[in-house]
Amino acid sequence: MKIRGLILGILSLVICSLAAQAAEVSIADLQNQAQQMKAREAKIWSAREAEQRAELEKQEKRAADAQARRARAEARSNALDTEWNANDAHINDMNVLLRQHQGNLGELFGVTPQVAGDSAGVLNQSLINTQLATPEGQESRVDFMRRIAGAKELPAFSELERMWYELQREMTESGKVAKYEAPVIQPDDSVVEQEVVRVGPFIATAGNRFLSYSSTDKSLTVLPRQLGSPDRSLAMALAGSAGSLDYEEAVVDPARGALLDLVVGRPNFVERIQHGEAVGYLIVIVGVIGFVLAIYQYGYLFRVRKGIKDQLDNLSSPNASNPLGRVMMAFNSTRKEADSAEVVELRLSEAVVREVPKLQRFQVFLKLVVAAGPLLGLVGTVIGMIITFHAITASGSSDPRIMANGIGQAMIATVLGLGIAIPLLFLNTGLTALSNGITQILDEQAQALLAKDLEAKSD
Repeated sequence: MKIRGLILGILSLVICSLAAQAAEVSIADLQNQAQQMKAREAKIWSAREAEQRAELEKQEKRAADAQARRARAEARSNALDTEWNANDAHINDMNVLLRQHQGNLGELFGVTPQVAGDSAGVLNQSLINTQLATPEGQESRVDFMRRIAGAKELPAFSELERMWYELQREMTESGKVAKYEAPVIQPDDSVVEQEVVRVGPFIATAGNRFLSYSSTDKSLTVLPRQLGSPDRSLAMALAGSAGSLDYEEAVVDPARGALLDLVVGRPNFVERIQHGEAVGYLIVIVGVIGFVLAIYQYGYLFRVRKGIKDQLDNLSSPNASNPLGRVMMAFNSTRKEADSAEVVELRLSEAVVREVPKLQRFQVFLKLVVAAGPLLGLVGTVIGMIITFHAITASGSSDPRIMANGIGQAMIATVLGLGIAIPLLFLNTGLTALSNGITQILDEQAQALLAKDLEAKSD
């Protein structure tokens, strides 16, 4: 036990001595490290302080430069403001001086834009533009007038001179009949260079065809529908004599194309009938039948009247080709067979009555057509108004262009109905009078024959 305790004591002393040595080494290292770190920190802080001082100097320099620029800008601003005020005062002085020197020209410059605006509209619609072509790269006279009309400054004297020249040229050309070459748009949309004859600003022709002028693209177009042959002959004669000093008859539209468009756009008789549709065709068919029957009956009655007139000139020889001859033949045969005057009179009346249906045929049908024509027209009118109301309902507006189709059909049907009724009324009245006249002649001659027979028997 003692040995064991001794060994433990020795070990304890060894361990304590080793621990004391280790503690002495660690404290010394720590002190060295602390001193090294303090030296490094002092060096870093010195470097940072130097950097901050350099940056501060830069910022101070920049601030000084900015203040210098600001001072220079303020000085320039003050100088410009002074100059602007001086210029403004000078402009005001010059404006006053300009108004003083303008005098009566001020009124002229006030009227110029108004005159230019009115002239631009007239020149734009002028047919003369097709002859007075604008050179390439130059301003056209219409654009020039519009520019002057919208200008906010006084026009120069050269511009005033051109205004006078364009107005004077337009007036001069308006009184001329000119012949020149110009492109003309054909009905098939092809463009052909043709010789055009212009009568002032009113109308233009190419050969025997009339042209229309489009102010949009300043072009001439052959009218899709032309005037009648007499008017086209006048155009052809004018084209042959244009440039001479002789007088020549010509077609002139004082409305500068508007009346010509209305005339050539007016529908013909067939187109009007087509616009009336089914009712129009029915009215025309009934009317044509009535006219044919009336003309046929007129021819028949004229032949009958001529035959009766020839028979009156030769009463001794009855002819079966006319009603009077047939009545006379019936009288002669009856007088030979019957002795009673009453029988002869009845046979004469029968012969006259037998001729009346041929003399009055078709008159009942014509009376029916006369009465039915306006009624058929009324039917077409009602149908046209129904179409108009449907169009208004479908579109939701009362635009005249939408209602035009239905109203046109209604009016055409009415015109067609009256157009067949009124002439047929006169024709039927004439037929009635003519047939009644022939019937009266037959009655008179029948009574004359009967009277002669009775006188002969009484003697």
